[in-house]
Amino acid sequence: MTDYFNEMFHAGQVRAPYGRLQDWMAAMPAELRQMKQAEAEELFRRIGITFAVYGEGGDPDRLIPFDMFPRVFTAQEWARLDRGIRQRARALNAFLADVYGRGEIVRAGRIPADLVYKNAAYEKSVAGFVPPKGVYSHIVGIDLVRTGPEDFYVLEDNCRTPSGVSYMLENREIMMRMFPDIFRENRIEPVDRYPDLLRRTLASVAPAKCNRDPNIVILTPGHFNSAYYEHSFLADLMGVELVEGQDLFVEGEFVWMRTTEGPRRVDVIYRRIDDDFIDPLCFRPDSMLGVPGLMDVYRSGGVSICSAPGAGVADDKAVYTYVPEMIRFYLGEEPILQNVPTWQCAKGDDLKYVLENLGELVVKEVHGSGGYGMLVGPKSTRDQIESFRARVAANPGNYIAQPTLALSASPTFVEEGVAPRHVDLRPYCLVGERIELVPGGLTRVALTEGSLVVNSSQGGGVKDTWVLAE
Repeated sequence: MTDYFNEMFHAGQVRAPYGRLQDWMAAMPAELRQMKQAEAEELFRRIGITFAVYGEGGDPDRLIPFDMFPRVFTAQEWARLDRGIRQRARALNAFLADVYGRGEIVRAGRIPADLVYKNAAYEKSVAGFVPPKGVYSHIVGIDLVRTGPEDFYVLEDNCRTPSGVSYMLENREIMMRMFPDIFRENRIEPVDRYPDLLRRTLASVAPAKCNRDPNIVILTPGHFNSAYYEHSFLADLMGVELVEGQDLFVEGEFVWMRTTEGPRRVDVIYRRIDDDFIDPLCFRPDSMLGVPGLMDVYRSGGVSICSAPGAGVADDKAVYTYVPEMIRFYLGEEPILQNVPTWQCAKGDDLKYVLENLGELVVKEVHGSGGYGMLVGPKSTRDQIESFRARVAANPGNYIAQPTLALSASPTFVEEGVAPRHVDLRPYCLVGERIELVPGGLTRVALTEGSLVVNSSQGGGVKDTWVLAE
């Protein structure tokens, strides 16, 4: 694929936001670049930033490749993204409040009932319950792609526990440590307020029974989880306790944390475990990760769980196709950011088109993540396409399809120098009493030439993301 938008060079000219980086790039000989790259890797390893990929043998803890060439947005570009992300987060939360309440959008025929109420992510156990401040998804990760100077599209929504924010913060920290001069020469909006904003957001949704400074904890599945580094990293930066299920217990109307000084009441749980494992008395009885009785306390207003159990129905890839309609229905506005055109294989005509054009499309499982369970038609072999065709035909409702977009490319340091590589962006929108986000996000980069798959589990890397101040 050669017809794509190059974010640094356009119409033969260096685009304005990258103007000062051209000299920086040209002045970095290969030896210095290799030395700095090794320094960055050593910093990541020393800090302990690893992720786990299971089932592949060998050491499951790896460094995510870090590319030193930053991705840059102007203040004007970011202002539009900021408005669109906030709009989408408001609509998604309004949808969750509605479908766990009266279901007006379903009654109005704007979204099929089966898609919501028969969805595996819909939790009947919380139907009718309104969480504190009416917020269901407290951290919304919106995955964005760019195809032109003014063309941004939402690829998917992450309303449960979007990961990667630790890389956004550490990418910036390491870039500032290695290249202080370019930060003096460029006015770059900071991202280091994120932990304070996250803590303020979580505190703002403490339950009504909390009449004091709320005690916030992060609930992790433990050190074997692929995002454990991030859990401990955020707990440290926010100054809150990192706990596992065994550290908490229910007594009376509240959740308590075991400490060396005796039990301490917990008011807000930022959970980084899936719904199924939160409470073995409500969900999976074999779960050893959750807290027995937690859901009873939650439903009686004794603790807040962020994001709310059941929030995942809003980020299902089939439900995604209806988010523009949610914006119109709940907010009375036109979407600022558009969806990627999507075919729902559960629909007969859509399925026919997808099966006839598999070699040109990207096909995804509606509950898939991490780059797994998907087919990138133009990059697949005939055997892979035929194998996927059988899977889609056997279970159409499990798949959606999208055109193969010409994702924008950002300059990236590669072995031979600098070359364009395809990128996406995940900003993190915090929803509590207020909606807030820092100017930036996690840029993921497909390091393999021509690849469109940016996920770290599939060989992708990360970059620092700059938003230039006005």
